[in-house]
Amino acid sequence: MEWIKYIVLPFFIALISTPIVMKVAKYIDAYAKINARTIHTSKTIARIGGVAIYVAFIISMTCFMKSDTQIRGILLGSSVMFFGGLIDDLVDLSPKKKFAFQVVASLIVIFYGNIMLDKIFLPFGIEINMGLVSYIVTFFWLTGITNAINLIDGLDGLAGGISLIILVVIASLSVIDNRPDIMHISLILVGALAAFLLFNFYPAKIFLGDCGALFLGFMIATISLIGFKSSTFITLGLPILMCGVPIIDTLSAILRRKLSGKKIDEADKNHLHHVLMRRFGHKNTVLILYAVTLCSGIVAYIYILNKKIGLTLLFVELIVGEIFLEKTQMIAPWFHPVTSIVNLIKNTKKD
Repeated sequence: MEWIKYIVLPFFIALISTPIVMKVAKYIDAYAKINARTIHTSKTIARIGGVAIYVAFIISMTCFMKSDTQIRGILLGSSVMFFGGLIDDLVDLSPKKKFAFQVVASLIVIFYGNIMLDKIFLPFGIEINMGLVSYIVTFFWLTGITNAINLIDGLDGLAGGISLIILVVIASLSVIDNRPDIMHISLILVGALAAFLLFNFYPAKIFLGDCGALFLGFMIATISLIGFKSSTFITLGLPILMCGVPIIDTLSAILRRKLSGKKIDEADKNHLHHVLMRRFGHKNTVLILYAVTLCSGIVAYIYILNKKIGLTLLFVELIVGEIFLEKTQMIAPWFHPVTSIVNLIKNTKKD
């Protein structure tokens, strides 16, 4: 039961610091702004909730984790990401300046922390040694997952809850893979998030802000690399699977905006959570996406126990997700390759 301390300490730190952050936000006027992407109407919701999570994380890491090159790389890189997000929350950085912080944070992790995805272990014993390409793949992995978590942060408790579920799954997989360091880092974030969600779940009293969403996304991307890159049974596909909701939402948003002639970073209300909310309501949508993320985590866990069953469930999940995207027209009204094939087969049988 020693693992409990890695949850308890950050939980109480975040529990105490979150109300303090709310008061500070009120003093410095750091409230969430209403724009084309947001669904809240209140003008007095603090937008720097990530500060409480970051403080709980740093203090807990100092108490529990022994310093080495990777740990220092994680702390430095995630701190750069956090402060870049915090500055953006306070003064609204341009997309280029915001991305510059992501570049610096990623380079710190790659070159100082020596954290890279140098090999990919695919099913059926296939191993790909990427060599120099690993630097590029690692960079896009870090920035991609970071922005995916940030983009999903559109409903009360959504990004925080999904991140918590992903981190619990990573901690569970780390136990099987005998990586106590990854488990401890994941549990520290779980504890901080659990306390923060008491204030962030619907109806939210405080938001993560970019400082919180970017920090969490960066941490998930980083620890999934150091936890899974050398395993013979955990592949790059498992972290991708666990991050399925934010990744699918991000890719569909990019494709949707490209096809409609809009800028990639232009806000809209056609994200996955917006589509679901129009039908199921705010709270229910968050719970549905929690369930989807949990199912993805379970599939990842099953894959470890039985590769054939895991791959079969993964295929089913991908097909269901594709059909959902087509039926809801999240990408475009004419984008329906799978349903078109199904309809073609049905018509052929009738003839």
